[in-house]
Amino acid sequence: MKFSRLLSVLPLLFLAGCNMVVMAPSGDIAVQQRDLIVISTVLMLLIIIPVIFLTLLFAWRYRHSNTAATYAPEWHHSTRLEIVIWAAPLAIIIALGAVTWISTHKLDPYRPLDRLDAARAIPADTKPLTVEVVALDWKWLFFYPELGIATVNELAAPVDMPINFKITASSVMNSFYIPALAGQIYAMPGMETKLHAVINKEGEYEGFSANYSGSGFSHMRFKFHGLTREGFDAWVAKVKEQGTMLNRDAYLKLEKPSEKEPVRYYAGADADLYDAILNMCATPGKMCMNEMMHIDMTGGGGKESAENRDKLQYDNRHADEGIVAPAATVPATGAPARSEPAKSSDGNSMQHDMPGMQGMPGMDMQHDGHSMPGMNNGADPAPAQLNNNN
Repeated sequence: MKFSRLLSVLPLLFLAGCNMVVMAPSGDIAVQQRDLIVISTVLMLLIIIPVIFLTLLFAWRYRHSNTAATYAPEWHHSTRLEIVIWAAPLAIIIALGAVTWISTHKLDPYRPLDRLDAARAIPADTKPLTVEVVALDWKWLFFYPELGIATVNELAAPVDMPINFKITASSVMNSFYIPALAGQIYAMPGMETKLHAVINKEGEYEGFSANYSGSGFSHMRFKFHGLTREGFDAWVAKVKEQGTMLNRDAYLKLEKPSEKEPVRYYAGADADLYDAILNMCATPGKMCMNEMMHIDMTGGGGKESAENRDKLQYDNRHADEGIVAPAATVPATGAPARSEPAKSSDGNSMQHDMPGMQGMPGMDMQHDGHSMPGMNNGADPAPAQLNNNN
């Protein structure tokens, strides 16, 4: 008897060593996410528990050995039972959907905070702390652009101060996650995601990558310190005192894959280094992604050269025939422009009159009402000259 009791208590002993940080967070966003989990679970249990209970009850009540139970093999319908079966789950689904819809918008990671916690709004003169996060292989790099410092595998923020995270990655996708602060947000190369959060209690919290990214993934962890304003100022002073300079060369060395990277401090960092990492051009001489996209948006690299080349080829091709390209032959859009119809040697105009091909020079032409297909075949942007010997 004592042995069976010990076995029943054993699972609780194992659970005692677990840190249920998700259910006991220290940041307001994580608290609201915890509440959403609890509400959703309770709503679903409202139907799950009765179903389990009734399943066991029916199995016992209508067992084969219970001859006192009602036996109705021809029974097939009950309106009252159908109403209960369908109305209860429908009500729960509606309630769950409403809660989820509201929470999805309210807890949008891109949405700036509107409160410090359930009882306090953000003071009007509060300036958020901006932190730029870079997921490297296999470590975390944090920039504090307003303070001019950077750290590796250590993050700190004052209690009750909104934090604006800007998150990206250098090579592969990771997931930035501090369970006590807020939910996980993906870090992707060439893209920037955002997270707004606040820590409400002092303490040291665990942060890590929640997305597998290679052999060093299990050690891709960091410490997040929730500090008082005075404690945060002292931490910043320590970083500036002990740190070195993070320039392009130092970053390129840091970017190389490494495991179990120790905490590092940088007293200063290149002002444009995070933007270079985000645009995948930290390596000197490499074109930045935003520059490349700007070129694509304006029509692509070398477009003007290509237009000039096409015009030159056209002029050379027709130089022996004495044909001069119309001024609008090569417009800014790169497409041949429609010019006036060409004239034959007797001055009669030749009009393009092929069904469905109007406005396309060089296709089938008519002269004196006679169709002349295939004279140009669409190869040249201007119609060819013809001699009329009729």
